[in-house]
Amino acid sequence: MLLPDLTPSQPVSRQIPASTTPFFQEYRFDDLDAEKDAGLVMERILALGSREELGWLFRFYGHQKIRAWVGENGLRRLPYRRYNLWCVLLGLPRQDKPKTGVERAWPY
Repeated sequence: MLLPDLTPSQPVSRQIPASTTPFFQEYRFDDLDAEKDAGLVMERILALGSREELGWLFRFYGHQKIRAWVGENGLRRLPYRRYNLWCVLLGLPRQDKPKTGVERAWPY
């Protein structure tokens, strides 16, 4: 596995990092809930996040939950290059890019 152990040594903030506000422009950031909106939060931070934001993501949700989300939703909801990256880093088998953008949220 290529990712370090990100098990929190102290409690992790339940608040989505404020630095990710630009990732959620079509939402009221203060209304987002890290638990209820987990899929959306994982999608945006995996696609756009910095190292610090990714660190929070892995400490908050845990490796297994993120791995499961990428395996189930990554092909459809992440840009294809990011999907490939996360498959390699998380040790997941890659799926081929669909031939049309119809099956994907990100047609790139």
